[in-house]
Amino acid sequence: MVQIAFILLTHKDPETVIRQAARLTAAGDCVSIHFDARANPADFQQIRDGLADNQQVTFARKRLKCGWGEWSLVAATLEAVKAAVEAFPDATHFYMLSGDCMQIKSAEYAHRFLESENCDYIESFDFFNSDWIKTGFKEERLIYRHWFNERTQKWWFYQSYEWQKRLGITRKVPADIEMMIGSQWWCLRRDSVEKILQFCKDRPEVLRFFATTWIPDETFFQTIARHVVPEREIRSRTLTFLMFTDYGMPVTFYNDHYDMLLAQDYLFARKISPEAKEMKARLGKLWGEQDMAFPISNEGRALFGFLTQKGREGHRFAPRFWETESTLGRDRVLYVVLCKKWHVAKRLVEQIRARTDLPAVNYLFNEQEELPPLGGIEKTLEKRNRHRRALLRMLLEYHRSDRLLICVDPSDFDLLRDLTSDKVETRILEIETEFSDEYLVGHAQRIGLAAHDSPSQIYERVLPTIRYDLRYESEKIRDAEFEYFWRIRETAQVQANAGPLAQFLKLDTDTAAEIAATDYLFSD
Repeated sequence: MVQIAFILLTHKDPETVIRQAARLTAAGDCVSIHFDARANPADFQQIRDGLADNQQVTFARKRLKCGWGEWSLVAATLEAVKAAVEAFPDATHFYMLSGDCMQIKSAEYAHRFLESENCDYIESFDFFNSDWIKTGFKEERLIYRHWFNERTQKWWFYQSYEWQKRLGITRKVPADIEMMIGSQWWCLRRDSVEKILQFCKDRPEVLRFFATTWIPDETFFQTIARHVVPEREIRSRTLTFLMFTDYGMPVTFYNDHYDMLLAQDYLFARKISPEAKEMKARLGKLWGEQDMAFPISNEGRALFGFLTQKGREGHRFAPRFWETESTLGRDRVLYVVLCKKWHVAKRLVEQIRARTDLPAVNYLFNEQEELPPLGGIEKTLEKRNRHRRALLRMLLEYHRSDRLLICVDPSDFDLLRDLTSDKVETRILEIETEFSDEYLVGHAQRIGLAAHDSPSQIYERVLPTIRYDLRYESEKIRDAEFEYFWRIRETAQVQANAGPLAQFLKLDTDTAAEIAATDYLFSD
């Protein structure tokens, strides 16, 4: 019978820790807590007092001051593991968690899942030959000694590295150790954990090596597990659903991700936003549910691109192009048509071209529409997005005009914010359209969130998420209160749309009405 000992590393929010431990132990499992020694002592005492009567909770005997990228995180994990092994002799599995993790399945489902196969779940990829590390240090993590914290002692961290590099002071990985790498969020069987602890006793020189590597929580357990557990008993995956942006930042999940998270082939998810109170309450009840089915669709990776990369997380770290490229010009006007249904925006642009002399291009930052030759900057979407301001400026010069109309997807809020911060007069027209279930189904299939043969339960989960996100995009734009902003609606009468259209384009009302009256404008 499966009993899980959760290894909980945390450093804040004592009330959440207490609730998390109480929830996990209510189903018969147990928890071993390491609370960062850097944290407020009163918070730790609150946790001890709040869980004093819970016999299924234990604490690391030694509390360490933890720092990101340091050995201290591994050492703290080992302390919590040792406490769990000693306190919970019936525990069959040991599962790493943080205070930002929450269950996305029931305890009943999790126990059944772990019973189904006698194996360990830990990401464990070849350190040197895999592409797990996307950017930054790779071999440098190992061959140089890292004594300083990269975040809190940045100057010393990089100065120490430079000194070792210049002097050629490098070291080799222990000869019999094959380095592996992966996520720190693992689930190991008791026998595997006991073998790892024994390895630590038998091979102190290996621990000393890892103690001065950089980010050892991504390499230590991942490497040692491969040396003490047969390869056939390791599944190189994590059971905790987590994703990172292109900038190496963990993706944060919000209320509108609930349905998507439950449909993933994982037991827990990380990180849940502190602001996602509604989802936290729903997930909190989930662990104790009985006879609950979880249709698995695994569309989460695609949904990340759809829901999260578009400004909610990673894009705030992107270089702002107005910081590196000159202004479009104080005396110029940029017209921006916003519409989620690209074909609708293109039809509107077609009518504007037919009735005005305004130069216009469609979704030049979203699709490879042919542009005039501009020296190569126009050839790929990557180049266009990397040099957006330069591209727009060159298009204005190509057309010998002080005006230009472009189409933008409402998800690209950062682009709108960047353009409206420029000296150019940026005029924005949002086309508000209706989204039927049939349209959303087709949309989900087109962008890879579902397949043509996906079961109906998947669409029941995916469609509300998509609809919520479309509403979120529109509300975010509305809340920005851009200076020159108008909206036309699919459901409005022609004359009601003609007014905003005339103001947006600086046209007479009759011409605007002709454009608004296009009979096929909004049809799917």
